[in-house]
Amino acid sequence: MIVRRLGRTAYEATWNAMRAFTAARTPDSPDEIWLTEHDPVYTFGIAGRPEHLHAGAGGSAAIPVVRSDRGGQVTYHGPGQVVLYTLMDLRRLGLTVRPFVERLETAVIDCLGIDGITATGDRQRPGVYVDGAKIAALGLKVSRGCTYHGLAFNADPDLGAFDAIDPCGHAGLAVTSARRLGLDPSSEHWGERIAAALTTRLQA
Repeated sequence: MIVRRLGRTAYEATWNAMRAFTAARTPDSPDEIWLTEHDPVYTFGIAGRPEHLHAGAGGSAAIPVVRSDRGGQVTYHGPGQVVLYTLMDLRRLGLTVRPFVERLETAVIDCLGIDGITATGDRQRPGVYVDGAKIAALGLKVSRGCTYHGLAFNADPDLGAFDAIDPCGHAGLAVTSARRLGLDPSSEHWGERIAAALTTRLQA
């Protein structure tokens, strides 16, 4: 497993790079995790409904809005949120999509558990939750048996940015962060920890 640390990036440039990487894959291409933080952006999944972005949000004078090819509804990315893009060959891992999603969720749950935080997944609303508040969002694209997009974990983002959306399409859904839970707020800390936990889960 190769882990690439990209620093802060623009969402669309990284999305295009993931698509190019996936299109060029061969059966021998190694799996990769890309760690990044994005400039502020709202993104819709392929089934995203515009009513989940509240009137007046986004636009040229505010946070831009991008419609992507991942699954899921609408979410926010920005500084203080670590994104782990999972460029994986599911066939080689011997996994289908749902077990892969469960490993992503479990990696985050494992990491929070180290600090004594009880977190859970939700089969009906993919992601990771602490006391009902979402701390990690998931969205994937599968092309020729290979995944891209991945997992976004709230280390210390501007949680107010989520007020402009129904997070992941759920009106009134609370969001939280490592900082709000009294944990290390460093994106780098959580990126490294979750990437290591995910590698362990996928190699088990």
